[in-house]
Amino acid sequence: MSKKKEQRVLLNEEIRAPQVRCIGDDGTQYGIISRDEALDIAEEKGLDLVLIAPDAKPPVCKIMDYGKFKYQQEKKKKEAKKKQTKIEVKEIKLSVKIAQNDIDYKVKHAREFLEKGKHVKFRVFLRGREMAHPEAGVEVLEKIIPLIEDIGEVEKKPHQEGRYINMMVVPKKEEKKK
Repeated sequence: MSKKKEQRVLLNEEIRAPQVRCIGDDGTQYGIISRDEALDIAEEKGLDLVLIAPDAKPPVCKIMDYGKFKYQQEKKKKEAKKKQTKIEVKEIKLSVKIAQNDIDYKVKHAREFLEKGKHVKFRVFLRGREMAHPEAGVEVLEKIIPLIEDIGEVEKKPHQEGRYINMMVVPKKEEKKK
């Protein structure tokens, strides 16, 4: 997860442009005025002059309470984070020489995870000479599909990644009843 670099906001005397397009705190358009005039208007109201669009010709500034604005932005971010859902992936490891009762036992666990709304990743590890016949690993995963298709759906079909044959299963989406 990479954080994008936030551009530093220029306030009041930090603004270097001689002319600015000024917008009031209530949406009033002051037009193109000198920076000093805009600062005077902001000072009269007890607010800050904030540079909004530095690349515009002339730069656009808004008169606002910057502390309050920053607080509102943080509040919105926290609210958005609360609504975010994190997907949990459970991994179930198998081997090529697995017995049917062991498959049933592993599928029972997978069904429990799917009922809880978690994603399940099945992995078959290929050892030594098994690498020469990866289709054997695919066959193991193909046996699992009919056992879980009533509760989950295969998001990624069995495919090889290095020494592993992987398959991703997600819970079925229940249609909303009207």
